[in-house]
Amino acid sequence: MITRKTWSDLARERFAAFEGEPAFLCEWPRVLFAHYKVEAALLQPLIPFALDLFEGKAIVSLAAFAMRRFRPRIGGRLGEWLFRPAATNRFLNVRAYVRHRGEPGVYFMAQWLSHPFCVLGKLPMLQLPWRLGRIRCEHLHEHGRVSGLVCGAHGRSLAYSAAVDRQAVFEASEPGTIAEFAMERYTAFALRGRREVVFRIWHEPWPQCPVEFEVKDNGLLAQSGAWPVRAQLIGANYTTGCNEVWMGGVRALPCNQAARGRGRHRAASTFFEMP
Repeated sequence: MITRKTWSDLARERFAAFEGEPAFLCEWPRVLFAHYKVEAALLQPLIPFALDLFEGKAIVSLAAFAMRRFRPRIGGRLGEWLFRPAATNRFLNVRAYVRHRGEPGVYFMAQWLSHPFCVLGKLPMLQLPWRLGRIRCEHLHEHGRVSGLVCGAHGRSLAYSAAVDRQAVFEASEPGTIAEFAMERYTAFALRGRREVVFRIWHEPWPQCPVEFEVKDNGLLAQSGAWPVRAQLIGANYTTGCNEVWMGGVRALPCNQAARGRGRHRAASTFFEMP
């Protein structure tokens, strides 16, 4: 019997090929994802990589979570102690789904995080286009409720909530679902200034369940483009998270002009593709 490789399996192979060993480790517990569908023709001009489509539509997701125990892989307890001031952080990512040379990933349209050191520190190994925000996450799935508030510049904010079934079973996403398409991504692309960069991670598949999601104030999302005006919410998922996340460094990509505006791109190699 042939066992089907998961996205996580392929990501681990890819991480070993490009990164070798992780540069950093961390924990990502209690993550909320909300998914919107958008016409590809409206979204592609905002994205410098070829969109990856789900059932013919472009997808934009919000990902809200906290990071814990961020630390270098080497250095043991001393290294973890030295990183302790920045070890905990709260994030909101607005992400589209793309492919670059056959590699599936996300493109960060906007990111907010809570720790000023990570925004202002300009660490070359980690520098991404982050924005500073005041972020409160109350992801209390044990009590059936998840909520958060993100306050950014110019008084704009995002307030959200989700209802979680207390009896929910958390398990890996079913193949072919929006949960698998949006959550099982292990490569991130972004612009650092005008330079395109890539950032790879690895972890076990997310243990997740579907949730009822509601946005109470989405003024902050306008800072990621005009897409929210024409977007439709199609689902949301909550995961208890992963206790071991491998992180590589942020690396510059070769010029990507050929991939822009051409829609979905697939390379001849199957190294990045699901079997």
